[in-house]
Amino acid sequence: MNFLATYIMRGRMQAMIVASSLALLSLMMPPVSVVSSATVALVTLRRGGFEGLYVLVCSSLAAGILGFLVTGNYQFALLYVMVLWLPVWLISIVLREGQHLSLAVEIAILLGIIGVVVFYIFAADPAAMWKAVLSQMIPADAPVAEIQPTLDILVHYMTGVVAAGSVFGLLFGLFLGRWWQANLYNPGGFKQEFLSLVTKPRLSIGSVVVVAIALASSGLISEITWNISILLFVLFTVTGTAVFHTVFSGMKLGRYMVPMLYITLFLIPHSMLLVAIIGLSDPWLNLRNKKSNQQTPDGV
Repeated sequence: MNFLATYIMRGRMQAMIVASSLALLSLMMPPVSVVSSATVALVTLRRGGFEGLYVLVCSSLAAGILGFLVTGNYQFALLYVMVLWLPVWLISIVLREGQHLSLAVEIAILLGIIGVVVFYIFAADPAAMWKAVLSQMIPADAPVAEIQPTLDILVHYMTGVVAAGSVFGLLFGLFLGRWWQANLYNPGGFKQEFLSLVTKPRLSIGSVVVVAIALASSGLISEITWNISILLFVLFTVTGTAVFHTVFSGMKLGRYMVPMLYITLFLIPHSMLLVAIIGLSDPWLNLRNKKSNQQTPDGV
């Protein structure tokens, strides 16, 4: 995908063409939205916040016009700005100025947490709202009586699930933009940044406290803290992935184990729980430092 990054960096017009056209394409192929966000991230990381904002605003206008001409709907452009492009622009500035990928990841999680809290402040009955949304997605021939108990539980955590999905997409866009930047101007730089992702001990302790509050409380407080815990799960999954990648790459079969790690995470989502636990305990386990004396095989 380096050819696309090279094209984006040729100028403002090229970046706006890629961002707006991919935004429209993502209406049919949602994963493409990550590449669209990465375009804004790359411009911001390389040329600064103002240039990134310029591309963001102009791309939004272009996407709105394209959407109106193709589908008769321009509102999705505003949705992209608020949900995808604006947050990725913000954390790209954090990464550009702070030069710490860990801080950018933590800010992304914080934005998600703020979104959850704000949603609970303004939504009269979040569970009822999600129940109405999910009920419309159930096929007419589905066994409603069997699904209903699961649905009644799930609706209380859908806010956190949706926020976590949004943050995952946000981080993937940032990571792709940073990877493009490294490939063009600092080969191997993103790998070093990602593998050095760390979580401060106080953040791990604070996360345990949040889960403890969720377990010990009830009602609205418990529901909010559980939804926040889902976002913290994203943080420690990312950190845990960096830990496993580093440890596996130091082994003799590292060139095979590292790809298998990501394939497993993709095919078996439940494996993320173990990865998140490792990420949570990383400040004390220090697994990467224990492997620091081993050589990393080429190509891993």
